[in-house]
Amino acid sequence: MNAPTTYFEHGTAAERWARAQLFFDAKEYATAARILETLAGETPEQLAPRLLLARAYYHSAQLSRAERELRAILERWPVEDYAQLMLGRTLERLGRATEARPYLRMAAAMAGEFPE
Repeated sequence: MNAPTTYFEHGTAAERWARAQLFFDAKEYATAARILETLAGETPEQLAPRLLLARAYYHSAQLSRAERELRAILERWPVEDYAQLMLGRTLERLGRATEARPYLRMAAAMAGEFPE
């Protein structure tokens, strides 16, 4: 196994996860994303790092990356309602409101929010 090459790769997976959460909570979204990219790549079967990575991309205005990550999440976990919502919001921010609507409707339905 190669030795860590950057600060972002240093430590155990649990330590890096905690560090990423701290940066995210401090609104240092781009830094959190750099940590999470490595972590999510190592553990693609875990939803939490991938979802936090998508959120970090979204909040740091890396919208194409957020879209790509959210689509990958929904391929693996199609019933992840928060990913549905985030993809809809991401598409809206990208100026693709028509494409966003089905994701936003699905997220609302999954959350039990039905129009009256």
